[in-house]
Amino acid sequence: MPQTSPIAIMAENAEPRKKSSGYPAPFLPRVAGRTKRPLGDLFGLKNFGVNLTTLAPGAESALLHRHKTQDEFVYIISGRPTLITDRGETQLSPGMCAGFPAGGLAHQLVNRTHEPVIYLEIGDRSPGDKVVYPHDDLQAVLAPEGQWVFLRKNGQPY
Repeated sequence: MPQTSPIAIMAENAEPRKKSSGYPAPFLPRVAGRTKRPLGDLFGLKNFGVNLTTLAPGAESALLHRHKTQDEFVYIISGRPTLITDRGETQLSPGMCAGFPAGGLAHQLVNRTHEPVIYLEIGDRSPGDKVVYPHDDLQAVLAPEGQWVFLRKNGQPY
């Protein structure tokens, strides 16, 4: 069987994701300075995703959120993002990492510096996941086809 995936690549050379986010339009400006390079997809990984993500100064990784079934992990390569969780703020630096078990703390990274932040984000792809956004009128449900469906907290679609 021929191999169509690469054996290895320079992560920084991976093509950035075409669409910056699936968020509804009112939330897109908050993640406009985020670039994701989907590394796991290049190798055909199905059970978990790996992204090399860059946050421009002022950008957010995501809205403050928590997953119902998916775990997430981040490893800071360069820059000094602020990790915001339900427990407050933590300044991160290169070499630091953080993990977020399903149903745990709501979390996000924000780049409040004048330099880009680069980090690896790793998450599983548990089916039936739901995401809660405690500070925004938003929730997300992972459809069986693997696409996120965004709704208002009252269940109305965006």
